[in-house]
Amino acid sequence: MNLDKLNNLIELFSHQAQKQNKESIFLQWLNPNNKKSYTWEETQKNILKLSKIIRENIKEGDRCLLVSENRPEWFVSDMAIMLSGGIAVPAYTTYTEDDYKYLIEDCEPSLIIVSNNELLKKLNNTINQKRFIKKVITLDEVNNVIHDLDIINKDKYLDFNLILKNDLLDEDKIQNKKLKRTSPACIIYTSGTGGNPKGVILSHGGILNNLVGACEIMKPLFSSRPVFLTWLPLSHSYEHCVQFAQIAVGAKVFYAEKIEKLLENISEAKPTIMTAVPRFYQNLYNKININLKKQTGFKAKLIEETLRLGKKKLLNQKMNFSEKLLNLIVETLVRKKIKKQFGGNLKAFVSGGGALDQEIGEFLNSVGLPTLQGYGLTETSPVVSCNPIHKIKVETVGPPFKGNQVKIAKDGEILVKGENVMLGYWNKKEETDKVIIDGWLHTGDIGEIDPEDGYLKITDRKKDIIVSAGGDNISPAKIENMITNEPEVDQCMIYGDKKNYIVALIVPNKDFLNQKEKIQNVIEKINKKLTLLEKIKKIQLIDENFSIENGLMTPTMKVKRKKVTEKYKNQLEKLY
Repeated sequence: MNLDKLNNLIELFSHQAQKQNKESIFLQWLNPNNKKSYTWEETQKNILKLSKIIRENIKEGDRCLLVSENRPEWFVSDMAIMLSGGIAVPAYTTYTEDDYKYLIEDCEPSLIIVSNNELLKKLNNTINQKRFIKKVITLDEVNNVIHDLDIINKDKYLDFNLILKNDLLDEDKIQNKKLKRTSPACIIYTSGTGGNPKGVILSHGGILNNLVGACEIMKPLFSSRPVFLTWLPLSHSYEHCVQFAQIAVGAKVFYAEKIEKLLENISEAKPTIMTAVPRFYQNLYNKININLKKQTGFKAKLIEETLRLGKKKLLNQKMNFSEKLLNLIVETLVRKKIKKQFGGNLKAFVSGGGALDQEIGEFLNSVGLPTLQGYGLTETSPVVSCNPIHKIKVETVGPPFKGNQVKIAKDGEILVKGENVMLGYWNKKEETDKVIIDGWLHTGDIGEIDPEDGYLKITDRKKDIIVSAGGDNISPAKIENMITNEPEVDQCMIYGDKKNYIVALIVPNKDFLNQKEKIQNVIEKINKKLTLLEKIKKIQLIDENFSIENGLMTPTMKVKRKKVTEKYKNQLEKLY
């Protein structure tokens, strides 16, 4: 399939659905209470049926809000919105009522698709206030959803399952010839680390362009039909794009039940490839590391050699005959067992959505879990670059995808140009013009390109740089990664802008809550690896985790520095 010649994402699905066995399972939900599965043919029919209803309630270019946990109907809804000429606006299920109100008032959707009772409760007040909302489609049964809700106009509500029972179809082909590569496909809101989220308008061509690079990365990983386990929220631009990559490679897709059941779901799905954000890999690193450190004697020696030889292989260093032999032994005795915990078929993890710590990357690759770090932004549809499996350089985010150009500005900022760059921010022309200048997207990230192989390296985040009282630039992310890699620390935030020295706000691991001396020892150990300017002079322990629920973390698991600073301003200032 030539992705460059496709006009839109509907064509992508249509081409693949014709090639695949109609009765072969395409989508499957691992929810024990709702174990739905859809064949390619059923998926296509359901998209057509749903789009018929959507088309009756929207005009071309109207926004359609999609609020649901990951499940097969999410995909069907997303495609049906596009087929109907609408623009999908995915929203996180973790949003508060006020978050949804902001989104609805900002993008003014004509139609809302919402999955369950709990989510509808958060939306209901706003829905009833806004006259521009013509229809609400619920993925779970309407009667079960609305029985305890004070809904003013019940005619607004439609049951997804009733739509699917309607077998009358005017057409049997899934196509929309009006959609061009430049047509908006979706509006994905940024996580809002520094204020209100912005709606990023991504085009059909931008996502298709991104898939060319994604397929190139994935091709060497598959010898048979690939299997994906989707667990990151589909409202995140990273996972949203992954679902189209799944179509492009004709994958079988499992939707995880929930994050708490992830390991069980992995055992059941046996994925070939998994995508995740750095926080997942950090937790994974800490869990595996704690278990490995418990080993003694011969087992401990085996693990030590697994890591040593794994790192040697990763860095393309020569091994002598005895090392090659020992590497084969640890492959069977250690790495194979670790892989088995992830279903046994895993060919690679792909990391995106933030910087992956180098130590974690080296560790995971060394223990037999190939981890490909990539880089991107919501504004780039979303991937800019990624490490290929044949040449992993963990300190980098790999070479840029062919579909985009990357250059470094004089101040070190990474600039990106190409079809994958967003059409703009929804209703925010001024903000769009600030970040896209002469076609180049100013990413806000600082980096460098290796002149030898063109691999991109992210060195900092422009906005997050701490400028000390002496005018020195200090990277908080680098120090925070070093601290949270220690098992005694769960989360932390570095503080010190316009100050004479650096301090740290630390959330200890629950096993070390009241052990300030142990945390202090961890900081002293880390300080030995830091320059004089980076050294942490004082710490403040807190016992509340940064979370989505308390508003201190974005849905993409990034700390909201501004919010954390506001909340703990007094404690932080007392350290000076």
